[in-house]
Amino acid sequence: MSDFFDEHYKQYDAWYDRNKFAYLSELEAVKKALPREGHGLEVGVGSGRFAAPLGIAVGIDPSKKMVELARKRGVDARPGSGEDLPFEDATFDYVAIIVTLCFVGDPGQVIGESARVLKGRGRIIIGIVDKDSFLGESYREKKSVFYGRAHFFNVKEVTLMLKEAGFGEFSYYQTLFDLPDKMSSVAEPREGFGKGGFVVISGVRRG
Repeated sequence: MSDFFDEHYKQYDAWYDRNKFAYLSELEAVKKALPREGHGLEVGVGSGRFAAPLGIAVGIDPSKKMVELARKRGVDARPGSGEDLPFEDATFDYVAIIVTLCFVGDPGQVIGESARVLKGRGRIIIGIVDKDSFLGESYREKKSVFYGRAHFFNVKEVTLMLKEAGFGEFSYYQTLFDLPDKMSSVAEPREGFGKGGFVVISGVRRG
């Protein structure tokens, strides 16, 4: 998958400019769940479109081209895999995994590694395109160059993986109530899930 994103990194990054209101809406939803302070990591940092404006200091991504873009945006980005994070135990106060889980080889392992590098009571923040939403259905039907390779999850599936990795105290925020290319303003995030195409799931590491 890293070779694929190395090849298409410019096209990936351009999506955020082309779909500005969808991107800004996603940012607002993630902000609702993100701790206001602490040392953070983004797994699957991509081109830094989330880490940079959200103040997430460290990022990791298997695509070297993506890492280069993230560094240009001021993120301490490093090449590496979410299944084998190159950090000591209990390093971070929070870990964000935004639109990444659907592209990894072993999502359970990525969540487990995230739990390992979190401090006690650390928070995980996962942003997904909900498989059961209108947006998930649209992306699966469209089979774009990116989402044609994705394995989408619904909210309950991600929550179950988080429970198995030792997380609890969940909260949910949703946004994108229309297709990204149809949006003409930033959508206000709503609590819960079931209507929005993009859902942010947050949990606390127990112990």
